[in-house]
Amino acid sequence: MIHGSGLTTIAGDGTVLDAWFAEIGTVEPSAGALAASAMTFEALAGPDERRNVTVEAVQLSIDLDAAPASTADAYLRLQALSHLLVRPNELNLDGIFGHLPNVAWTSAGPMLPADAARLRPLLQRAGIQISGVDKFPRLTDYLLPEGVRIADASRVRLGAHLAPGTTVMHEGFVNFNAGTLGASMVEGRISQGVVVGDGSDIGGGSSIMGTLSGGGTHRVSIGARTLLGANAGIGISLGDDCIVEAGLYVTAGTKIVLADGAPLADGGRPVVKGGELSGENGILFRRNSLSGAVEAVRRAGVGVTLNEALHA
Repeated sequence: MIHGSGLTTIAGDGTVLDAWFAEIGTVEPSAGALAASAMTFEALAGPDERRNVTVEAVQLSIDLDAAPASTADAYLRLQALSHLLVRPNELNLDGIFGHLPNVAWTSAGPMLPADAARLRPLLQRAGIQISGVDKFPRLTDYLLPEGVRIADASRVRLGAHLAPGTTVMHEGFVNFNAGTLGASMVEGRISQGVVVGDGSDIGGGSSIMGTLSGGGTHRVSIGARTLLGANAGIGISLGDDCIVEAGLYVTAGTKIVLADGAPLADGGRPVVKGGELSGENGILFRRNSLSGAVEAVRRAGVGVTLNEALHA
């Protein structure tokens, strides 16, 4: 169970836009603590005519094994992920999009897109800026993960799981229900459902396949001390101490030559599909610069060593 107390924003037409849980945890609060919390947040509640919304106190307890049942429920799950109370893929998010309305995100908080368009002159006069229109807000609008660097807040969605020591550079992106399990460098794209192990480096411009739009069901994971090179990409999991050469994209169907494998009877070398190497430790994936073939080579030692000072 996850328990939370905070504030929810409700549009003039009754649409629940979001919920911010300032108090969140896995231990059920006592009746006295709940009453005190309710008084605290009710003092912060009230209307905001600039955005045509009303802010109300909210208290909620949810079962993470059950599907989301409301907008506040969905937001509590996303914040549980970002507070590191639960890891990606360890809670039920079935149907979450149906509980997340499309919202105009402003410097004063969420509002309906139609209201944002109608009230634009008043918003501008009040110095309120619109930063985007989306179902998901920025993570940093709801919490600041301890020991984490995020160079561009718009690149990390609420529901991202970022372990202490993680650095997300300007071109890095982390979706909801995805993230890092230890100190990692993120300069590429971590899609929904993807987890990255301690000490790994997601190179600039690289991409990791998710399951939201591609139709696949395999949730990609990356082990510890693994390097996904610049502009590289994967649709398979990588184990510990692996390297994917810069610019190389490896999917489950990619034909890969086992470059250090025993020769076949006809003198050739064994060829496998990428899916057969998914999750294996200690592999270098590279493209032969002469033949153009994708090759896999067994390797020993650490895949990558991060700059300790940078990730302290």
